[in-house]
Amino acid sequence: MRNRSAAIRIPTYSPSSKAKRLEYRPPDPAANPYIACTAMLMAGLDGIQNRIEPLDKNIYELPPEELKQVPCMPGSLAEACDCLEKDHEFLLRGDVFTADVIAQWIELKRREHDAVRLRPHPWEFHMYYDC
Repeated sequence: MRNRSAAIRIPTYSPSSKAKRLEYRPPDPAANPYIACTAMLMAGLDGIQNRIEPLDKNIYELPPEELKQVPCMPGSLAEACDCLEKDHEFLLRGDVFTADVIAQWIELKRREHDAVRLRPHPWEFHMYYDC
């Protein structure tokens, strides 16, 4: 309902049932929409097939000991590649993606990450060289 941490939520701005709406929070706009939306759909189907219960708690209001139990999203592109490498079986169902496509995608993203990681960021120039 009022959970800001949900990927899909139903905001409750009005008590009227006619004013209800569904709010979908899509992935990063820089993502390839064909790949991102397909992967999210496959993850959702995997959750349904494996009867994985969605987290129905507001993470902003959880006590610290309960928050430690909540799994976190990867914090960087490198971590996301590591996670995809470890867990991508659900993407192979129904021949939607192939193991080769996933391996090539991971390799491409690791090269992109290295290209950025190995060079100074514009913010570093701003912090250290702007007067």
